[in-house]
Amino acid sequence: MKTLNFFLSTIFLCIVSTLSSQDLSIDQMKFLTSEWDGERFADGRPKVADDILTRMKKVSIEEAWGVLRNEGYHNQFEGGWEPLHEDQTMVGRALTVQYMPNRPDIAGQIIKKGKAEGAIGNTNSWPIDQLVEGDIYVADGFGKIVDGTLIGDNLGNAIYANSKNGVVFNASSRDLEGLSNIKGFNAFVRGWHPSFLTEVMLLNINFPIRIGAATVMPGDVVLAKKEGVIFIPAHLAEKVVVTSEVVRLRDLFGISRLKEGIYTPGQIDNKWSDEIEKDFSNWLKDHINELPVPKDQIKALLKKRTW
Repeated sequence: MKTLNFFLSTIFLCIVSTLSSQDLSIDQMKFLTSEWDGERFADGRPKVADDILTRMKKVSIEEAWGVLRNEGYHNQFEGGWEPLHEDQTMVGRALTVQYMPNRPDIAGQIIKKGKAEGAIGNTNSWPIDQLVEGDIYVADGFGKIVDGTLIGDNLGNAIYANSKNGVVFNASSRDLEGLSNIKGFNAFVRGWHPSFLTEVMLLNINFPIRIGAATVMPGDVVLAKKEGVIFIPAHLAEKVVVTSEVVRLRDLFGISRLKEGIYTPGQIDNKWSDEIEKDFSNWLKDHINELPVPKDQIKALLKKRTW
């Protein structure tokens, strides 16, 4: 218990001691993401492969949610957004930021230390300097709408230039029209307002944060669609993708065979017989060049099958 208390105290002290970067140390990041055994960024964040991010775009929120629930992760989805483009899927690795209501003594120290370490501009621009391609800027702005606009179109352009992606804000944004003109950019926010950001202070970057009902870690894979946003722990990202692809293939097979009149709805909607499973394996082999799943993944699936 003493060791744990010391660790938690160290995390708290990092908030007031590092200030400009305010990241968890690499050891702390590894401690909190211990189930990830893959590549990491220099700051310790899990680096889910680009291939997984690309394939994640075809995963439905329901499929991802189902996998996470089965793994015991019940608090990773949050709805109730006002997206910039609701029909534009957004996928990326989370760079997490926490804002709080302004308190002059704390905010003053953060700004003083940050400037001394080379931070440029207002504090809401500091996280943007840390973004790399594939990141999504995920910020807890405590739900503030009026005077809680974390970005406008100028910062939106900077975000897209660094990340080729967008943002998820438990707060608001301004300049909806200008942000709409940034091709490829998307924003899931709580609201839109013409006011400027005020009485808000940056507390930390790349710490665990809460977005509504969800707990988000740096490096989580963010999947944002019309229904809402789900935050997928890095170590489960590949499982979510592969599970979705298998479901997609089985659905395509089932629909195809129903249209051909080979099986009845009752046969397809229930546990498949060995005969149907064998037919599915042969169907995969015959259509491997036509299916919307990478060939390598289909071959890997076939190797695991006993039919």
